[in-house]
Amino acid sequence: MSFLGLFLMVFLVIHLGINLCLLRNDGGRWFTDAATFMQTNYVIKVFEVVLFAGFILHILIGIILQIHNWMSRPVRYKISNQTTTPFLSKYMIYTGGIVLIFLILHMMNFYFIKLGWVDNPISARDNGEPDFYQIARLLFAQPAYSIAYIVLITVLGFHLYHAFQSAFQTLGLDHKKYTPFIQGFGKVYSILIPLGFICIPVYFLFFFI
Repeated sequence: MSFLGLFLMVFLVIHLGINLCLLRNDGGRWFTDAATFMQTNYVIKVFEVVLFAGFILHILIGIILQIHNWMSRPVRYKISNQTTTPFLSKYMIYTGGIVLIFLILHMMNFYFIKLGWVDNPISARDNGEPDFYQIARLLFAQPAYSIAYIVLITVLGFHLYHAFQSAFQTLGLDHKKYTPFIQGFGKVYSILIPLGFICIPVYFLFFFI
């Protein structure tokens, strides 16, 4: 669970870097080039399989662990706030479920279009490939979609906040010398990554002309 979580966190950094190309005022050239590279490079195609396997395993293991925790204590605490379990740790299964909903919606709007499973809302490019830059513009120009995106990304931030620290602790990397650094880095990561994604709908809603 920890290794898969850290692997997915590295992917988020790469994914954010590509998405931030949307903010460049070049008519989507950088973003389109990055998207084309991701679609055509054979190494990336192999990585996609590994990535999807990572997501599926992470979700399944999370559900199994949560069920195991519930079964190990079938009788709930009468006073819930007496437990020393961190607040976010108690709700990881719920924030994870919300992130899963976001992932499904996100894939329906982008990846499933590439596979042809979902209709393309705009005209394809000259080479027949979906124009994901124009699709992103269309989606983020809609206030309801952008607000939902911001809310779901914020929930992702809370999920990451606890996940980063607990992953290293689970792997046994818990020591008074470097644990404070890991915790501090985790806080910065769980703030900057969501803020980076949130910049995109804010830009298209308020600043894009």
